[in-house]
This record gives sequence, structure tokens and C-alpha cells, in this order.
Amino acid sequence: MELNKCTRCGSFHSSESNVCPTCTQKDISDIGKLKGFLSENDMTSIEDISYQTGITTKNLNRFFDLDEFKK
Repeated sequence: MELNKCTRCGSFHSSESNVCPTCTQKDISDIGKLKGFLSENDMTSIEDISYQTGITTKNLNRFFDLDEFKK
């Protein structure tokens, strides 16, 4: 069994994902919130998106690296 470090909270877990099972649900929620924000607003700065959504800039940068946000 290989342990991985969660990129969101830093805990160790044994799943294949880069986030632990607890943070997976938080990511799903935050990604939904981000998609809703982007559908209603023009793209602004990461800091503004973070302020408006409550999602940390660290997580926003991680989400924007996902294929679903690349254009």
C-alpha cells in the first residue's frame, strides 16, 4: 500500500487521487461553486475569485490546472 499526501489538507491517504477522501467532497463542492461563479461573471484575478467564492488561491490554482478548466 502506497501512501500519498493530500494536496489540499496535507494528510496521508492510500487512495490513487491527489486529495484524500474527505477533501474529495470539498473539492467537488468548490469546483461546483467555481463553475457557477465563472458562468455568471467575467474572468478576473485569482484573488478576486477567491474573495468572491471563499475558495483559497491555492485550490483555485489547482483547479485551473484540471482539464475541464483549460481552454
